Amino acid sequence: MNFDQAFDQLIGNEGAYTAGVGDPGGETNWGISKRSYPALDIASLTRDEAKAIYYRDFWLAGGMQDYDGALAFQVFDATVNSGLTRAIKLLQQAAGVPQDGVIGAVTIGAIRAKPVKDMIMLLTAYRLKFWVATHEEQFYGGWMNRAANNLILAVQNG
Repeated sequence: MNFDQAFDQLIGNEGAYTAGVGDPGGETNWGISKRSYPALDIASLTRDEAKAIYYRDFWLAGGMQDYDGALAFQVFDATVNSGLTRAIKLLQQAAGVPQDGVIGAVTIGAIRAKPVKDMIMLLTAYRLKFWVATHEEQFYGGWMNRAANNLILAVQNG
């Protein structure tokens, strides 16, 4: 899965504009939050502008191009949902390496040493555990659907 395909799939997990009531990210559009981008006019953000942000600040910053396409999507989704550092730490936890939040040779080697499906399952399991630890029950339903949809996608795409 390349960036364009991953973005199109990701937008299915993200909603349209919300005022962010009860959401720690605050006002959100296309999954881009005011907390993360305080200078942006979130309400007026276009899909193309969001896509450019996702490519620069999430896909490239997270090194998604270095992973198998199916795993790249899962890490990309985790990055958008929980932030780059948290997503990398969850990926490192799945890979069985120290969780420093930085992708390096040790992490890449450990990721490549495991079957992709194992990495996807482990990453998803650690994401679920992280979500429960946040105690943000109002988001559980959406997050569980997100995890289920992502696993279905991984299985359907081999």
